[in-house]
Amino acid sequence: MSDWKQLRGKAAIAGVATFGCGEAPGYTDMELLAISARQAVADAGLKMSDIDGLCTASAGATMWAMPVIEYLGIRPSYIDSTMIGGSSFIAHLLPAMHALESGQCNAVLVCYGSTQRTATFGRKEVGQSRKFLDPQPYEHPYEPMMPLSAYALAAARHMHQYGTTRRQLAEVAVAARQWAQKNPEAFMRDPLTIEDVLKARMVSDPLSVRDACLVTDGGGAYVLVRADRAKDLPNKPVYVLGNGTACWNRQISSMHDVTVTAAKDSGAAAFAMAGLQPKDIDVLALYDAFTINVLLFLEDLGFCKKGEAGPFVENGAIAPGGRLAVNTNGGGLSCVHPGMYGIFALIEGVRQLRGNCGERQIAGAKTALAHGNGGTLSSQATAILGLAETL
Repeated sequence: MSDWKQLRGKAAIAGVATFGCGEAPGYTDMELLAISARQAVADAGLKMSDIDGLCTASAGATMWAMPVIEYLGIRPSYIDSTMIGGSSFIAHLLPAMHALESGQCNAVLVCYGSTQRTATFGRKEVGQSRKFLDPQPYEHPYEPMMPLSAYALAAARHMHQYGTTRRQLAEVAVAARQWAQKNPEAFMRDPLTIEDVLKARMVSDPLSVRDACLVTDGGGAYVLVRADRAKDLPNKPVYVLGNGTACWNRQISSMHDVTVTAAKDSGAAAFAMAGLQPKDIDVLALYDAFTINVLLFLEDLGFCKKGEAGPFVENGAIAPGGRLAVNTNGGGLSCVHPGMYGIFALIEGVRQLRGNCGERQIAGAKTALAHGNGGTLSSQATAILGLAETL
């Protein structure tokens, strides 16, 4: 195929599932992955024996695809275990679409599971091990509180350069919580106000504990098939209109400008493939590991100009009833965040387009954008989804 843009709408997500979101004591990473995988396959109206493509990644195992294949009892002809952090499961889309279109496989399962909250192997030990597995020579010698301090650096610079305030960052956290209160699956549903966020314990200035994502367990999975096959399966097909992935750096200290991320490139590629513009998107699912992420991605994806996201989110603009629906499940800030969040953003986009979101449903939603982030504002992946009328 001479032009990757011709893959627009050639594949559809036919099944999705989550399992164990929040706390899942007694489960392993593999068990959460497998249960959500089996539920997603069943949701697609398929059997595990129909799965001949697999995409998966783990922060704790470099050869993760192999034990997953063994545990699920499948023999895939297409395997992608690319690991670029939390954006991986959105970045898996386009290669899987190529594999489907070429006939290499017929049904691709994308799956993830993590017991980051309840695992006996503590977060402190994980952080220490990553210093050796993933050395960052210009940062680790100073022992920053990673990844939080990296995002605090970006937030501080955005505040200095554009006048962004902590109150504007708090708007992001409060909006996420208000959406979470409409989502029975969300882990944190207690009321949260702007003042609560501003008074919360400072962790890495200017980010408080309420500016940071949850630490939860959770498994998520989705099934991708060719568009013609999706029409014969039980659920309303959600077509992949566009997908793009970009990476400019690993360390945040290697960014040319810590207020500009590679989402500029991943978003531009996804919009070009989809033939759409930001104004055409009904629902956004943005990787909100920290409140600053949402501001940066609103700007870099073109929903507002650089430096204007602070005022853009004021007065509940991205909360329920606001002018733009962002992170309608509650996001990583209030719904679920088991180490890597990207797959959950994509699943929420699918659920919104299917009309499965109950009290938080966006009426008439036909398009959704899901955006993943990996590392410390490192890898970025953007997917644009649509219903049949958008093809």
